[in-house]
Amino acid sequence: MAVTNDLATDRRVLRHAKTLCEAGHEVILLGRNELPTRHRRGWCFYLEFNLALRRKLRSVKPDIIWANDTDTLLGAWMASHKLHCPLVLDCHELFPEVPEIQHKPFVKWVWRTLERRLMPQCDALLTVCNSIAEYYKERYGVSMSVVRNISETFAPSDNFSTPIPQSSLKTLLYQGWVNLGRGVDWAIDALEWLTDCRLVIAGGGDLLDEMKSYASKKAWSYRILFTGRLAPEVLAQITPQADVGLVMLEEMGLSYHYALPNRIGDFVQAGVPIVVSDLPEMAAVVRRFKVGEVIDRPHGADNAAKAKALAQAVRRVLDCGKTSYDFAAAREDMDWNKEKQKLIECVSVLMRKCVSDDAANTSALTQ
Repeated sequence: MAVTNDLATDRRVLRHAKTLCEAGHEVILLGRNELPTRHRRGWCFYLEFNLALRRKLRSVKPDIIWANDTDTLLGAWMASHKLHCPLVLDCHELFPEVPEIQHKPFVKWVWRTLERRLMPQCDALLTVCNSIAEYYKERYGVSMSVVRNISETFAPSDNFSTPIPQSSLKTLLYQGWVNLGRGVDWAIDALEWLTDCRLVIAGGGDLLDEMKSYASKKAWSYRILFTGRLAPEVLAQITPQADVGLVMLEEMGLSYHYALPNRIGDFVQAGVPIVVSDLPEMAAVVRRFKVGEVIDRPHGADNAAKAKALAQAVRRVLDCGKTSYDFAAAREDMDWNKEKQKLIECVSVLMRKCVSDDAANTSALTQ
């Protein structure tokens, strides 16, 4: 399994690897720490990483190669082509539609070209939601299996030391990357109208330092806590302590438009009502199961209007009270024990293909 991040907080990859190990497979994880490069970002990084990935895979000689997202596809495909082994691509998002490259037409063209040429050659394709699967079906004529970002059931520990101090204030929790278009600045500004609340921002990212500086200038900065990146097991312990979970994304490309982040499932499993942006996949979960509020689309595009709309949605949740929400139906639907069967079956099919191909090759040689 290959991914360009450092693996430490990639919930989907770690969850998939654990599931396949429990099913009896040996999984080797390759991230940027396992495949070090001289460059840390930009096209030089992606080229170096994919060439290093190809070399590593050719030396390991796996039965199945599993690429996570388009940025690992080239190296994985080259190794798969050389080793004649099945290739899986798991699209966590619409990679050419991420906000960071919406104003970089050449970069966008490169990723789209890779997808158009290599996705049809993959032996299995997975993604996180029906909307993305339908997009790729229409664009490239490929069929994708949907394995949603659903968390395993929380198992709180009595021997846990929380990084969040006790407070009489209501706790609003943002967890995830502090990156472009994630609405962290809205959440900081929303505290102006939520004087009985504090904001906990659990995560790292490109804009973390900028958001810390932004928060420090607010009169209510003492009600904002940045924890930095947390290990999944630590995050699983603090999430149930929140009164409201925040999942905000801006309309900055189709990747965010169709997103169904891990943290939706995290909040559902933890019994924390959610406030989400009015985007199709996220809003559908909240509206279907009545587990929170959808942020009203504000008039105007300024941050003040967005922050006020967020504050109003949070207030509606707080007025209802955390205990008034029933998560039973959502938990039953968003059950990893059901979802993981798709993952196990996908690998089982490919392993049978490997055995069948080996038998055919052996037969051809003996003849």
